[in-house]
Amino acid sequence: MSEPNDFDPNRYVRQLTSRPGVYRMYDAAGEVLYVGKAKNLKKRVSSYFLRASGNAKTEAMLDQVANIEVTITHTEDDALLLESTLIKKHRPRYNVYLRDDKSYPYLLVTGDNDYPRVVYHRGAQKKKGHYFGPFPSSGAVKNTADTLMRLFQLRNCRDSYFENRSRPCLQYQIKRCSAPCVGYISQEDYARDVADAVSLLEGKNESLINRLVSDMEDAAAKLDFETATRLREKISALRRLQAQNQSVGGKSDFDLICGDIDGGVAAMVVVTVRGGINLGHRSFFPSAPAGTEVAAAMEAFISQYYIDRPVPPELLVDPLPADDQALADSLTQRAKRRVSIKTNVRGERRRWLDNTRATLAQTLSAQLASRAGVEKRLSALATALKLDEPPMQMACFDISHTRGEKTVASCVVFEAGAPNKSAYRRFNITGIEPGDDYAAMRQALTRRFKRVQAGEAKLPDLLLIDGGKGQLGVAREVLDELAVGGVQLLGVAKGSTRKPGLEQLFLPGHNSPLILPADSPALHLIQQIRDEAHRFAIAAHRGQRGKARSTSMLDEIEGLGPKRRKALLKAFGGPKQVSRAGIADLSRVEGISAALAQRIYDHFHDTA
Repeated sequence: MSEPNDFDPNRYVRQLTSRPGVYRMYDAAGEVLYVGKAKNLKKRVSSYFLRASGNAKTEAMLDQVANIEVTITHTEDDALLLESTLIKKHRPRYNVYLRDDKSYPYLLVTGDNDYPRVVYHRGAQKKKGHYFGPFPSSGAVKNTADTLMRLFQLRNCRDSYFENRSRPCLQYQIKRCSAPCVGYISQEDYARDVADAVSLLEGKNESLINRLVSDMEDAAAKLDFETATRLREKISALRRLQAQNQSVGGKSDFDLICGDIDGGVAAMVVVTVRGGINLGHRSFFPSAPAGTEVAAAMEAFISQYYIDRPVPPELLVDPLPADDQALADSLTQRAKRRVSIKTNVRGERRRWLDNTRATLAQTLSAQLASRAGVEKRLSALATALKLDEPPMQMACFDISHTRGEKTVASCVVFEAGAPNKSAYRRFNITGIEPGDDYAAMRQALTRRFKRVQAGEAKLPDLLLIDGGKGQLGVAREVLDELAVGGVQLLGVAKGSTRKPGLEQLFLPGHNSPLILPADSPALHLIQQIRDEAHRFAIAAHRGQRGKARSTSMLDEIEGLGPKRRKALLKAFGGPKQVSRAGIADLSRVEGISAALAQRIYDHFHDTA
């Protein structure tokens, strides 16, 4: 990149094109300061340098600009998509960016079994079946699935579990499943219940209720009072559900989005309405530099939020985003149907927008209170460790294994006192003596800080190591070998009684451990980071161990390929059940000959 005094903005602007595109502003170190889009690149970029903006954020950014790069796009809509992608990738300090990039959850009614099940789904939609959503949160999916199980008694168990049942499970006992696994309901009746559940999810409540009323009357006429009573209870539950959702109005699909900035915290609340049913809300706290206007934050949020999510026909917002018409046009092109953005609405929709504003106010208030607590803990930590300023970027490493098996190291990252889960990393440790925690820590730290040197991860202000002097010494050696400076090290060891609140803190160059009071806010923050690293490491280790055990037990058997392994697992439900099976049982599985059944049996039963 160019040096700051080498960059002449006027000369640069003169040669710029007037076509649409995206521009990126860099500082002298090559870090992206800002990413923006433009219908006319020359006009937009030159506007920064023609006169003082009067905006402190913009002026502070321009003082650091050492270079500008542009990418020309075919249309303004292409520029908007590219801008959102680059902001997500680079997270420039002067952009508003959405930090939560997880895909939205769906509800899946499977289509690959005679008795479909209701399951939570996130990710690519490759499985057969009906997908409903997206839902605003996993809780909303689970609540909907629970409603379907109560009303229609659909199963949610895995196929391997379903196919190996000999008697009903607890779900049947509490009237959440009709027990198709043991034939308590016919395939035809179960299919009808599935069709009813799909009708409910598609918003066809009234026609579903009318049909159930007709069925109830028919059952009563035939003196089948048990069936009539069951249908009456189902109709009553559907009526209650319908009453809860009628206030949304019609069968509309729309989102309500309200945003605000207070005390340096930007907050957005999104309420999702599909088929006239309120699916719940979700709160977001996008990163917004100081001086950002709420309308600008709203525009940036909406453009990034819908980059990989379906856009409903209508967005009810407060306040209106900056350049709302251009944003609506872009969303329209993306959705391939008209998308409108409104703020002035009446009647029930006005009440719903007011409720969303109230939810936003409560969410922002809670976040500000939480932030005040975080700042207190960070300041206390800086004081306790005698740091010049609070550590805004912290990382913690932990090692997990079971007697040396499948060693995994975890690295969790906290930014401004809060977890940044997108920066978490796991390291599968190989090539060391089983149980050698020092070697495992050395390998994990070396791999991580080589990535830091390559610019793939941020350098932490404070590096916490779960362990005492030995682990701390390893960390010091790794940083010295890689010539990494500017990192404060801290070893976190459990006290002699291993009780929370008695942790010993080791600092380089200090022989005696630092012991903070049990009620110290600094200690509470250290415990939170250490516990999160521990949780993440254990989860990773259990996953690796489980995967190894579930495959290696069968992988070592000669002549047992992937297809036959799958058939065995499907027939018996798991490797442990396969190991307990007799030769006759094994040979009944398709593809398993008598000779292969003998080999499988011998593998699990040493006959030598």
